[in-house]
Amino acid sequence: MEEKKIDVQSIIGFILIGGILLWMLYNNTPDETAAEDPATTEKVEQASDNEQNIAEEPETRQVNDSTALADAQRRLGAFGYSETLSSAQGGKTTISNDVLELKISNKGGYIAEARLKNFKTFDSIPVHLIKDGNASLNMSFNTTDGRTLNTENLFFEPELTESNGNQILSMKLKVSEDEYLEYRYAMRPGEYMLDFSIRSQGLTGVLNSSATPTLDWKLKGYRHAKSISYENRYTDLIYEYDGGDDGSVSSGDEEEEDISYIAYRQHFFTSILLTDNPFKTSNFEVENLVDDEEVDTVFTKTFASTIPLELKAGELNYSMNWYYGPSDYKILNDYDRNLDEIIPLGWGIFGWINKYLFIPFFAFLAGVLPSYGLAIIAMTIVVRIVLSPVTYKSYLSQAKMKILRPEINELNEKYKDNAMKKQQETMKLYSKAGASPMSGCLPALMQIPVFYALFQFFPSAFQLRQKSFLWADDLSSYDVVAELPFHIWFYGDHVSLFPILASIAIFIYMMMTTGQNMQANQQPGMPNMKFLMYLSPLVMLIFFNNYASGLSLYYFTSNLITIGIMLVIKYAIIDEDKIHAKIQENKKKPKKQNKFTRKFQEMMEQAEEQQKKQKK
Repeated sequence: MEEKKIDVQSIIGFILIGGILLWMLYNNTPDETAAEDPATTEKVEQASDNEQNIAEEPETRQVNDSTALADAQRRLGAFGYSETLSSAQGGKTTISNDVLELKISNKGGYIAEARLKNFKTFDSIPVHLIKDGNASLNMSFNTTDGRTLNTENLFFEPELTESNGNQILSMKLKVSEDEYLEYRYAMRPGEYMLDFSIRSQGLTGVLNSSATPTLDWKLKGYRHAKSISYENRYTDLIYEYDGGDDGSVSSGDEEEEDISYIAYRQHFFTSILLTDNPFKTSNFEVENLVDDEEVDTVFTKTFASTIPLELKAGELNYSMNWYYGPSDYKILNDYDRNLDEIIPLGWGIFGWINKYLFIPFFAFLAGVLPSYGLAIIAMTIVVRIVLSPVTYKSYLSQAKMKILRPEINELNEKYKDNAMKKQQETMKLYSKAGASPMSGCLPALMQIPVFYALFQFFPSAFQLRQKSFLWADDLSSYDVVAELPFHIWFYGDHVSLFPILASIAIFIYMMMTTGQNMQANQQPGMPNMKFLMYLSPLVMLIFFNNYASGLSLYYFTSNLITIGIMLVIKYAIIDEDKIHAKIQENKKKPKKQNKFTRKFQEMMEQAEEQQKKQKK
């Protein structure tokens, strides 16, 4: 190592500089007898004061922090610590992906705003499920020092991180840096579902384990559709309980056990809270906010759920999920959490027909055809063709009854004073001719599951929302061809054309079927068929004026096709002369009666004998 030598020149330089500085200080020293400059004195004093303030600031801040902490702890106990954290005071933290944007409030730690990025309301406003204080999530709990606290009034400290493309937001309500209650949100790209958990750490001695914490989730549903009455019809609280059963509340309150999820369905949009560990009990409450359908209102219904939470070893630990998104069957069904039950597709066989037949078939048609209106028409044509054999059976039965009408009239006249005998002879005639009035009803009954399934399918088809066809600007809502200057009870303040067309088609269909035989087949005690013939189209006209135009389009197309099929059957397939000849041939043959017919005839004969004895 090289030895360090003394640099003589540097020492001489430092000595010279020091001498010069001393000489300058000596020459600039003021005379003690000179008058003091007031400005200079003031600056010196001000500098001295500033130095004193700077010296005292850390101590003052500590006093203020300790005072604030003492005040917060006096009001909130151990959780007063969280209120003193500057990073937790006020404000919101935003997490978002390409379909959903959420804003979580530092005060309360709950979702203060939920916006669906890809959808608009009927009046072109972005769809918000949560906005301007219409929703809240509050946990009420007791502490060991006798306090009852509500998280909606307390401040959570946010910490936003990212992991593998997922945004993770930790909201901590702190007792200390290592002791806290945490709400944790994790959002994945492209999904409406996000992970959510509630857990505590180090709060065994803070939370009162003898008192059950309670989670309260409330939401006031915003109106999103053109017809609030129609939207309200499909706005409900849906829940799953007991491992797979589903229930619903449209109005009032209800309590259930073993809850897997709670959904606030607002027709085409849904807010859902799911839990991996079922809630032991939950109380639900729904209130309708639409008092007068003529008044343009902002909200539809208020939803509220009260959920007791269980402490395990003095701590909370719940793994859950939030869903804020469309009530789309395909999206909800893909999660494999039985969320498809939220869509009102009908119960039992009606729901099965929709799930396994109409939903996939309609999705296929919508994918290959240029518009959803054409997809509805195409599906209607296919359904009517598939059911055409049933239509044929029904019309064939009506043709037989028409041919037998003269003979039935003769029996009515011959036994007009003996109703029992008239019924017996009429049944014998039907049996010999191979005809039955019920043979026309049974095929019609077979079509009911299909008709009802479609009645449930179209109002629930999210794909139809805001899709236009012809004059209808939204197939999921009513079409308007004229606005009325007044409101008609149950009908509305507008005129929809598709229900009018459907009513006309129903009237023509009933004239072709019911009308031609209504007088001949009218039996005592049976409904007035002529009255029903006029009532059905009228009900269609009034009832469907506020329904989805897609549903009215289906009924209009269906009845038109049915009328066409019946005309083909009548003029190209059925020969009434051949049917008449066959009936006469059957009447000559001995007819073997089945057990039911034979038993029924024996009962009729016994009743007739009893009637004769009573007369004697």
